[in-house]
Amino acid sequence: MASTTIFDEAAISRVIEMAWEDRTPFSAIEHSYGLSEDEVIKLMRQELKPSSFRMWRKRVTGRDTKHQAKRSFEVGRAYCKTQYKPR
Repeated sequence: MASTTIFDEAAISRVIEMAWEDRTPFSAIEHSYGLSEDEVIKLMRQELKPSSFRMWRKRVTGRDTKHQAKRSFEVGRAYCKTQYKPR
């Protein structure tokens, strides 16, 4: 994780939620929280159980929608009404 940035529990939870979402690219996480793909991977490794981390890595490895440069234009952006739910 970025050495100069400390995240509270809510921010860590949101980063994890975004990382699990199929259509949220790593670049969106970097734009919102300043974490590169490698830093997101480190955070996920720290915060998830080992089996959950392996499942997540298997899920996102090679997934075009997690990498903005690989996404086709037709994918577009979707709005999820529960994405920004109050906590």
